[in-house]
Amino acid sequence: MKSEQQNIFEGTRRLQMDESIELTIRSMQAYGPTHKHWAIAWSGGKDSTATLTLIVWLIESGKIQRPETLTVLFADTRLELVPLMAAAHDIMDDLRELGIDVRIVMAPLDRRFFVYMFGRGVPPSGAGFRWCTGLIKIEPMAAELRQLVGTLGEKVLMITGVRQGESAMRDQRIVMSCGKDGAECGQGWYQETLPAELCDTLAPLLHWRVCHIWEWLRNWAPRAEYGDWSTKLVAEAYGGDEAEEKNARTGCMGCPVASKDVALETIVERPSWAYLRPLLGLRAVFERLRSDPNFRKRMPAGERDAKGKLVKKQQRLGPLTMEARQWGMQQVLTMQAACNELAVAQGRRKVDILNPEEVARIEELMAANTWPDKWTGEEPTAAVVQDQMYPDGSVWPVFDFLKSAA
Repeated sequence: MKSEQQNIFEGTRRLQMDESIELTIRSMQAYGPTHKHWAIAWSGGKDSTATLTLIVWLIESGKIQRPETLTVLFADTRLELVPLMAAAHDIMDDLRELGIDVRIVMAPLDRRFFVYMFGRGVPPSGAGFRWCTGLIKIEPMAAELRQLVGTLGEKVLMITGVRQGESAMRDQRIVMSCGKDGAECGQGWYQETLPAELCDTLAPLLHWRVCHIWEWLRNWAPRAEYGDWSTKLVAEAYGGDEAEEKNARTGCMGCPVASKDVALETIVERPSWAYLRPLLGLRAVFERLRSDPNFRKRMPAGERDAKGKLVKKQQRLGPLTMEARQWGMQQVLTMQAACNELAVAQGRRKVDILNPEEVARIEELMAANTWPDKWTGEEPTAAVVQDQMYPDGSVWPVFDFLKSAA
């Protein structure tokens, strides 16, 4: 009878916390020494924060070999949850005290979320049209990594917080995807898209159960013997003790792609963060910008490609009108001001998702009549009724269509 070798994930016994940490140590001991320079991609979310604080503690405690250089790359989308940003800044201070190079990675001004949307008129991300992750997370991270590698003169080991949990390890199907098992938005993309010529990527917490992430953030990392990290605030941002039960995840505040902003809704129920409640209106703003026909342009019939051939998708829905951009920007500024008035009164951290520099740039772009590529601003709004054109050039008069529908 053929015997089969079992692995540590088979059977009913689940990994314990110390076993998860030991496997991470083995991973770092095996792959860490292959590179002189390490970088850690940090989003401020639960998985990347657990990865960052654990790896630094393992280095400081001598459990893994210290690299020649360690660089932490913090991805600031300008839309991070306020508690996560508060925790991130505390952790950055601690890292710098340890002599670790911490770099805040942010998209250039014209490619930040609100500047890109209101300044150029690009509608909010949605199903089938997701531009935000690449623009405000991946591209800036790749650019900073390219600069780092250029300075060092060799590839780095990029350490990420990608985590799939035991279930994925057990059936040996490791699929990097956004949102699996509570993973952070764009997290798997780091694994797939960071240029191979710049780095080799390692996810040393790939096998961790989500309950171990919470255990580390809430109970281990804050203790002096494990680094005395400000990670309880991260767990609180996900809902505290209820986070594991909800399989919580978080991304940008008011994320226009997610079906529900569970993280923000949970945070504002806590008295200390209730002043952020006005931000719950972000999703409604994004939805109206996407769906109100008076707020969107529509390409007239007859659009052709570079070869002169009619494009398949005739009369496509397009960018935001100038009126929509002005309205959207004012809505965001009003919400931010409402939060900050309460923040000042309560001595809390202020909201900073749309600053004066960004507002000035948006207004400058609008004054210059800036539109996305292939749009002029002369196109009609989506509310204007047009005859329907098909890719073969045939036209169905809209009034004939309405008659047949009746």
